[in-house]
Amino acid sequence: MEKKRSIKKIIIISAVAVLSIFILLVAGWWGLSVYLYDENINVRCETYEPLMLRVEDFDGLNCTEYSFPSDKGQMLAGCLYSVGEDQHGIVVIAHGFGGGHNSYMDCAYYFAKNGYYVFAYDATGSDKSEGEGVGGVPQGVIDLEHAISFVEENSDIPDLPIVLFGHSWGGYSVCSVLNYHPEVSAVIECSGFNRSSDMFESGGKSQAGDAIYLMTPFIRIHESIKFGKYATNTAMDGFEASKCKVMIVHSEDDSVIEIGYGYDKYHEKYKDDPRFTFVHFEDRGHSDIFSDPDDTYVDEFDAEFYSWLKTLDYDYRAKENKDRFIKDKADYITENLDHARWSGRLDEEMFKEFLDFYEQAVLQ
Repeated sequence: MEKKRSIKKIIIISAVAVLSIFILLVAGWWGLSVYLYDENINVRCETYEPLMLRVEDFDGLNCTEYSFPSDKGQMLAGCLYSVGEDQHGIVVIAHGFGGGHNSYMDCAYYFAKNGYYVFAYDATGSDKSEGEGVGGVPQGVIDLEHAISFVEENSDIPDLPIVLFGHSWGGYSVCSVLNYHPEVSAVIECSGFNRSSDMFESGGKSQAGDAIYLMTPFIRIHESIKFGKYATNTAMDGFEASKCKVMIVHSEDDSVIEIGYGYDKYHEKYKDDPRFTFVHFEDRGHSDIFSDPDDTYVDEFDAEFYSWLKTLDYDYRAKENKDRFIKDKADYITENLDHARWSGRLDEEMFKEFLDFYEQAVLQ
């Protein structure tokens, strides 16, 4: 009898030990996943100043600056762009990850010179907006929700139909926000994804490999705890909550947000739905999807830049020369960048299609 009790006790102790080890391993993996998420996502994002677009480089572009609060009282910086006085709609732009809305000023200009006010803003933790970091992917939806409400409630901004334009992180945001603003007339989503954890998963594959799939469930729990409904609502939930027209744009070779995280899912379900328009590219990539493929300025500037690198009298890769090179590089770009050409690389044929899409929604 004593022997049986001893065996039973050993089994219980062993089971408790195994369970404890399992819990510790899960907790450790969970902690590591959240740490990597915060290290890569919850960061301060700043546009590289020497390459920033400037209002004065766009003929006739007017900019009125605003600030408005987001969910925790953090103030976000926004700009209302316009050209002339004949507007029949408002485009709200949600930018991608890594900076603020400045990189999309050429997009704003195209819409502005073709009959729209454009309201573009910097999300939490980006460029001119407050925040030590962006917080997380769902924060983009929260900030956009507040931006749309600000536009709708501000007496300085005319009461006109609102359409949304978003790229990457912003692409996800303009779709998911339909859960909260179903009144939006139309959405153009470029290089986006369906659920908030997709950005971490797709972007992390190159660094973590298949291990990223083991992290994703913990990221979803982390985002749900931190952001609640904003993390659980998907882009496709937004489509179902709204009757607006939707255009989905993606390139097959996008290595930042793989096409399967958004476009393919949407196309499978909505390809026969007249509300949806799909634009598929083969070789537009991610960050340069809006650039004119025939424009050569970036290649020309890069060639000149690499030639300049060869003239340096120090090893710019050496750790001790890091600060020196940062300054010299910024000075070189500031002195040599042709802002007219840098600001004029937009693929206007593509944006003509975008404009026609908006017009059908706004003027019908």
